[in-house]
Amino acid sequence: MRLMRRTAVAALSALTLLTGTAAVSATVATATAEPCPDVEVVFARGTSEPAGVGRVGQALADQLQGQLGGRSVGTYGVNYPATYDFMAAADGANDATNRISVMAQQCPSTRIVLGGYSQGAAVVDMLVGVPPLGNRVGSVGSAPPLPASLRENVAAIAVFGNPSAKFGVPVTSGNLGGRSIDLCSDGDPICSDGRNPFAHTNYESGPMIGQAAGFVAQLV
Repeated sequence: MRLMRRTAVAALSALTLLTGTAAVSATVATATAEPCPDVEVVFARGTSEPAGVGRVGQALADQLQGQLGGRSVGTYGVNYPATYDFMAAADGANDATNRISVMAQQCPSTRIVLGGYSQGAAVVDMLVGVPPLGNRVGSVGSAPPLPASLRENVAAIAVFGNPSAKFGVPVTSGNLGGRSIDLCSDGDPICSDGRNPFAHTNYESGPMIGQAAGFVAQLV
């Protein structure tokens, strides 16, 4: 009897240890899992902004979240230098393509919103096949457009202060034109013939963020 009791206690202890370990493992797995967002804003920041989506990209994501009710909105900051070495803008286009490819495989139902500000807008131009800006101003890199197999994953595109727009080639002229919006503040010398340099620095606080968010919300 004593032997049977000791055996039963040992078995019960082992079962408790195993189920406890399994519960902890399940908890850790749940805590570390990253569910796919309903929408992801893949945004290329402007020149000299710190790594991430930048102030314009964050403002767009915030406004978009407010227009999508309970749907989740994630962000991805395009990984590229964003320095005055504009040849490296091509790195951003390649990184954005890689990100969209990963999301297409891992989160096929996530709707991608592609965006960029200033130099970041030039990154997006490359992805939609707008003729390279370097053809007009020089010293700007180029990269292959987004593969046709990934275009359906991109629900909408929004760019701000796009240098190509100054030369009459906005992002809306690219291969995803019907899903694109290209916004330029009045007087912004980067995207128009304006002469007010301050017009290029206030997109995150101006009305165009709301305009872009409303456009995107209808498409995602």
